[in-house]
Amino acid sequence: MSDFINSFWSSYVAVASLLSILGCVLLLWLTARKRVPSDADNTTGHVWDEDLREANNPLPLWWVGLFVLTIVFSLGYLAVFPGLGSFRGTNDWSSRAEYQQDVAKATQALAPVYARYAPMPLEEVARDPQARAIGERLFMNNCAQCHGSDARGSKGFPNLTDADWLHGGTPDKIVESITKGRIGTMPPAAAMVGTPDDVKNVANYVLSLSGEPHDSLRAGLGKPKFAACAACHGIGGVGNPALGAPRLNDRIWLHGYGEAAIVQIINEGKHSAMPAQEGRLTEAQIKLLASYVWGMSNPATGTP
Repeated sequence: MSDFINSFWSSYVAVASLLSILGCVLLLWLTARKRVPSDADNTTGHVWDEDLREANNPLPLWWVGLFVLTIVFSLGYLAVFPGLGSFRGTNDWSSRAEYQQDVAKATQALAPVYARYAPMPLEEVARDPQARAIGERLFMNNCAQCHGSDARGSKGFPNLTDADWLHGGTPDKIVESITKGRIGTMPPAAAMVGTPDDVKNVANYVLSLSGEPHDSLRAGLGKPKFAACAACHGIGGVGNPALGAPRLNDRIWLHGYGEAAIVQIINEGKHSAMPAQEGRLTEAQIKLLASYVWGMSNPATGTP
């Protein structure tokens, strides 16, 4: 109930819950008092399909008892557990607290496993089969939703199996990226480049840097205008890991390929974010996850 801005909805839920239970009590009481007149053969007189008649027999006592027990149980449940608006119940139970307890128990149980890798360099951890297996599960649970189960990414999500890193691919940089997250922002640059025609020229120059199909005349005209982009991407589009500015002279296109895609990015800019895992994963888990990611882009180390 913490999402509500005042106490009205908390009171509304509590009153609605209690009135529902009271309604069930009244329904049982009224039906117990009402006597339906029956014919001599103990039927109500209702007939379906010519010969199907409704008998006027009362509910078995055990069945009525189940209804009563359900009502008693519901009142007891609402007294012990949350259910009446913001009232937390006498047991003070919450799903968040239970989750945190489960996480604490799991962390304690796995502590000896992670302790084995604490003194080891990350590169050495990446060669350990058990560490890779743990890292793979951590990746599937926390990273695969964006980067894919094979870590090859998709449009807008980097491929983690190659050697192209926006912020650097050293073990320390990967740990830093996982721990703190990353924010990538390219502001709209059309005003700095010039006219719409200049933007197209720059787009063709960018395509020429990696040998992609392009208009060579436009590329030549766009080269001087690329100076507005070189402040981040470097002369010749070599990129700048310190800024997270991608290389433009390879054939890796994170946000789309072709003149139209590049023109759109220059005109509109681009913003992307990777959430920080600090607080969600322990330091030991981040180390094994980073070792798994690093190992995928460094197969020469002996990792599969």
